[in-house]
Amino acid sequence: MALRNIKPDLILSSCALRTQLTADVLAEKAGYSDCIQYMDELYLTRPEMVLNVLSTQEDKHESIFFVGHNPTLTELVNMFIDDEFTKFPTLGIFALKLDIDSWKEIVEVHNAEIDFFIFPKQFKYYIPKQIRATLA
Repeated sequence: MALRNIKPDLILSSCALRTQLTADVLAEKAGYSDCIQYMDELYLTRPEMVLNVLSTQEDKHESIFFVGHNPTLTELVNMFIDDEFTKFPTLGIFALKLDIDSWKEIVEVHNAEIDFFIFPKQFKYYIPKQIRATLA
């Protein structure tokens, strides 16, 4: 994400300690200095609740990061893509491009373009030096 200069306008996270810790590190690495919204509604919930929360966000936010749990994340991704995504890995990052003008429209979107998918095992044996430098 650092190589592509991807930074969130807003980070929403489940209130669970593990997701809070993940959101904190993600925010630090992404250069995000605003408040992270830790929400009870995002803990062990259904994808429809995530969509409802997203639909209430201000339209000034173009890029929203959501830190959550499985199976919700897997089901959420599958609501937007044509192929069946089997399991969202721990610490995986999936980015979707949505063709919407307002977050209110997200509940009506049925397909999105996959921007990128990063999963930890792809770096098992090799971490490019540009990425390694951002981890320090």
